[in-house]
Amino acid sequence: MTDTDRFSAKIVERYIELGLAVGRHIEGFVDAYYGPPELANRVRAEPIRTPDELVFEAKALLGAIDAGEPLEDSEGSSEESSKRRRWIRAQVLGVLTTARVLSGESIPYSDEVESCYGVRPRRMDESAIVASHRDLDEVVPGSGLLADRLIEWREAQAIPPDKLKSVIGSLKEDLRERTAKLFGLPDGESVEFEFVANKPWAGFNYYLGDLKSRVAINLDLPVLSTTVAHLVAHESYPGHHTEHSRKEVGLVRKRRWGEESIFLVGTPQCLVSEGLADLGLEIVFGRRPERVINEHLRPLGISYDPDVVAVIAEATEAQSAIRNEAALRLHEDRIDPETVTQEVERFALLPRQRAAKLVEFLVDSTWRGYMTCYVEGLPLCRDFVNGRPDRFERLISEQITTADLTETGAAHAVSSS
Repeated sequence: MTDTDRFSAKIVERYIELGLAVGRHIEGFVDAYYGPPELANRVRAEPIRTPDELVFEAKALLGAIDAGEPLEDSEGSSEESSKRRRWIRAQVLGVLTTARVLSGESIPYSDEVESCYGVRPRRMDESAIVASHRDLDEVVPGSGLLADRLIEWREAQAIPPDKLKSVIGSLKEDLRERTAKLFGLPDGESVEFEFVANKPWAGFNYYLGDLKSRVAINLDLPVLSTTVAHLVAHESYPGHHTEHSRKEVGLVRKRRWGEESIFLVGTPQCLVSEGLADLGLEIVFGRRPERVINEHLRPLGISYDPDVVAVIAEATEAQSAIRNEAALRLHEDRIDPETVTQEVERFALLPRQRAAKLVEFLVDSTWRGYMTCYVEGLPLCRDFVNGRPDRFERLISEQITTADLTETGAAHAVSSS
């Protein structure tokens, strides 16, 4: 495609091609694509565009969006087009930011994250962390230093490798059934789980299109009974797979919104997706899901005390901010990874290998800013949903961006003041 052809194409097509072109530079940047294969083939057959060319194209695309150029041949109502335009613009701003970094431009870390994901990473409140340590000290079994007791207790919750497949299968089927009853699932959807190693993440949903997902579970570290249900819900039902499959049917197939056929790292799309996926377990199992989880683990002979797990889970939720703090220490304060790993060990009360795995994720060139999607995405989605399943259904069905979540949060704050 010539430059003239490229810039005369409609906005949606240009957005997809831009994302695919950036993906040729960054492995994993295109998390999923199931749109027209001819677009992917065309980008793959062209010479790789330079980062400077990608910056130019992204800026030109922002200009076309702001100028009101057509999204595609048929756009629907003006209100609908306005919402789509707002969503695509936020996405393109994230892609532009990634292209700027690729071109060698130095962008302060917090500015980079805000431009990509639509929210600025926040420093942790150390007093809240200290308070969570006090709460934990009262409930963690055993005697001695809190960190030693918590690590010993947590690691004792490791699921025996020979039982992990059964645990995941049992949870998946229950979560799927409850998700289908609450929200409905497309006919023909399916999820397959596999085990992998040597990855910076704990789990990953590879959405394959045609309503199919492959979920990889990383076995670099033992999978714990305290986190396995969240992991399965996050990646499958009602998390990533549910969102992708419902949007494939509702937005791509029915509405013909091609922009939803590509999922790009470094965009607000990720923050919304990670936030809703983190929220999913409590939506289908309840705010405190431990007793339901125990019903899956007990028949398999896996030790799990739902009362203790619930109290510790509540006390450790405040520690989520440590992950953002670690990223800021690495990328803004320029603190070396070894020192940051030690800080994570101390504040998060983690064993060395788990703290190191967290820092590994934060220094990965693709994922370094991604932690904000988890830290900020969950509270924003929880506030948006406000305990109502019908509002969660909007997250897994509609085109929602970070600004929609922050505006809802501000509205709730005003109404409660």
